[in-house]
Amino acid sequence: MLFGVWSWILWPNFLRNIWADDRSWNDGPTAFFLIHLALTIVSFAAGNAIGWLGIKGLRATRTSRT
Repeated sequence: MLFGVWSWILWPNFLRNIWADDRSWNDGPTAFFLIHLALTIVSFAAGNAIGWLGIKGLRATRTSRT
């Protein structure tokens, strides 16, 4: 679960920093930007999936105790 939260903190900030970087734009998006955008999307999706699995596991643990 904490990895999912970490993804929500880290990756939007990372994308804002990449967006503002001079290497990201040269009459359109550069390879630098596109590669980092892909990295951000994949990592953010993985973080959400892992966080969701953590929540699901926590709920399963709590319901099995009762």
